[in-house]
Amino acid sequence: MSTFFSETNSLPSRRPWQPVRLPQSSSWLGWSALAHALLRWNERGRQRAALRDLAEDLHLLDDLGLTRQQAIDEANKPFWQ
Repeated sequence: MSTFFSETNSLPSRRPWQPVRLPQSSSWLGWSALAHALLRWNERGRQRAALRDLAEDLHLLDDLGLTRQQAIDEANKPFWQ
């Protein structure tokens, strides 16, 4: 018995090409987190500059419960810490 290749029923049927479905991610979350980090770093820098200014007033430092050296050490930390 011979096989006829012209018969389309004898070949496996092919499905049309479909792209792989991946979960959709939002790039907004990344930008939002970055903006939040930048705002947080800016606020830390502002607070540490104010603490640096307070380091000269021993009465205010006493109210905060800090020594002058502790205030200076905190004020000189990098903004990301």
